[in-house]
Amino acid sequence: MTTRKITTLEIMAKCSDLCNVIAMDSDGVAVTEGDGYVPSFMPGEHYGDYVILQIDVATGKILNWKAPSDSTIKRDLKSM
Repeated sequence: MTTRKITTLEIMAKCSDLCNVIAMDSDGVAVTEGDGYVPSFMPGEHYGDYVILQIDVATGKILNWKAPSDSTIKRDLKSM
């Protein structure tokens, strides 16, 4: 039997329209926040209900993340 090494975790969590996101500055002060659907800048085909993250086990880095701009984050959180 061959042992396969685990390299990636895919985490899918359903928020059921109860997603809460707080965007903070470098001092940890909240700049904007939103409640409701998963914002559109989150990776994957989440349909507004799922947080889908692929995490590299060795580094802890999120593999499917594409950095959104500040304006995109503010727009999406405002429309939650």
